[in-house]
Amino acid sequence: MDPETPPNYTAPSPGKEADYLGTAPVPAQPYYCDHFFELEREAIFRRSWLEVGHLCELPESGSYMVRKIDIANASVLITRGIGNEIRAFHNVCTHRGTELVPTDTAGTRTSFTCPYHSWTFNNDGELRAAPDFDRFYVDKSQCALTPVAVEICAGLIFINLDNSPEQSLREYLGPLAAQLETLPVAQATTFSEYVYEIDANWKLTYDNFQENYHLRFIHPRSGGGGAVGPDNPFGYPVRYGFHGEHRTQTIWTNPAPILSDTQQFAFGKLVPTLMEKGLMSGPHGREYFALFPNFFMIGNPVQHFSHTVMPISAHRSRGRFRIYWVGADSSASERFGREFSMANLRDVHSEDRAVIEAGQRGLNSGALRYIHFQEQEVLLRHLMYHVNKKVQAYQAEQAGGAV
Repeated sequence: MDPETPPNYTAPSPGKEADYLGTAPVPAQPYYCDHFFELEREAIFRRSWLEVGHLCELPESGSYMVRKIDIANASVLITRGIGNEIRAFHNVCTHRGTELVPTDTAGTRTSFTCPYHSWTFNNDGELRAAPDFDRFYVDKSQCALTPVAVEICAGLIFINLDNSPEQSLREYLGPLAAQLETLPVAQATTFSEYVYEIDANWKLTYDNFQENYHLRFIHPRSGGGGAVGPDNPFGYPVRYGFHGEHRTQTIWTNPAPILSDTQQFAFGKLVPTLMEKGLMSGPHGREYFALFPNFFMIGNPVQHFSHTVMPISAHRSRGRFRIYWVGADSSASERFGREFSMANLRDVHSEDRAVIEAGQRGLNSGALRYIHFQEQEVLLRHLMYHVNKKVQAYQAEQAGGAV
């Protein structure tokens, strides 16, 4: 395939709505600098709403799960308690700080007992019992687990590590909250998942999934045939949208996709069952939702996937892909379609990983002072704009509070 863009092809413009982002080169240091990473920790990840899971993981009263938030040095315990209320707490015993529950575990419990001195807490966070508590100089009511703000949108669970978040989750998401609730994820009962770690900064990792400029070069076998075509050789989106710190793009539909026989067979098994469940007619099926700072979701019900990129260090990240499903497999054919959908997603992602890490190694060298984004990489520019804005506001706040 000729890598040159046909002379009669015109890519869609981001529009005047994005003019405030400018067109100047973007500094490269934030993609590898340890100092900038520390600023992101305080300015962004300790203050933003972070997606950590789904209600289907807490199906009944007593259900719980634990999430590790590396960049905040935090472990968060999320429970469904009496009255089905969802609560979140720091996974930290209030006696001596021991983690109550191993990270990345889940199950059903009515109480949590510290392995160190057997302090026991209800799943609503209250201290139930502690050996020899009458010898302490404090009341039980003062020893409840430390709460973490938690809210739900479209079945997705978000936490905020700020003690007093400036905005509720719905205020934070704005009009996107209502749009997300029209997606299958709002009804999801199960999901396919895989988790990976990558030697790359979280922004560089995330950016790979915000642009289609690379599709026909990196994914000609696994994904390029369905995502690009003569009328749109780079598979550029139809439309971009900017919603404060968040962004959307409408995915282009290839009228004549080139799919393998296996792809045609597998997706052909999925579509009829999705139609029977009324999931193929949603208004945002071709929409890509990118929520600041590190979450995105594709509305397409055939591969209705989300991707969360959690920072570990300035040069390493952990990603979590999920494809959400509504209801159990109704047949062997549907099961095959679902399994293939995840296998296909992993195949596409495996082609991305090496080139993302190669990009990180190049940036780590310090050879580049600036990164140049083209017009169709506007979502990357938008993310970096708001990262910088948050960091600069934090720095001004700290300078103003200096004595």
